[in-house]
Amino acid sequence: MNRSFWLAALAYLVPTFPLGYFWHLSIFADRYHQLAMYRDEVIIPLGLASMVVQALIYAWTYPRLFGDRDWRTGALRFGLVFGLLAWSLVVLPVAAKYRMSSVSDFVWLETAFTVLQYLIVSPLIAWASSVKAPLRNAAGTA
Repeated sequence: MNRSFWLAALAYLVPTFPLGYFWHLSIFADRYHQLAMYRDEVIIPLGLASMVVQALIYAWTYPRLFGDRDWRTGALRFGLVFGLLAWSLVVLPVAAKYRMSSVSDFVWLETAFTVLQYLIVSPLIAWASSVKAPLRNAAGTA
């Protein structure tokens, strides 16, 4: 794995974890609590593990699917494809299966979160994937 792979993984993980944490457990915590669908004590390591898996998959996938384009075009396409995929994998099935006080409130909250998340991470992953310099060790050599 080269430098751009690890930078792309971090470009997803570093903003996604705090955004997810503050969105779900701080800023909109009361609204999620009103939905009456989350456990009292969320299991943060499971959420973080999910994000690590996503980060590694995205870092591996991005250059293969979008790496031959200008980074801005790649970011736009990545955001559209994977943002829509994430929305279809998380928002729709959760709304369909889980008990909650308001399906429409959940869909709006999670859709807004997904849009914001991919607006942030898509250009970061695209930029990170465009970095071609090798990793250097402590001695400064490749």
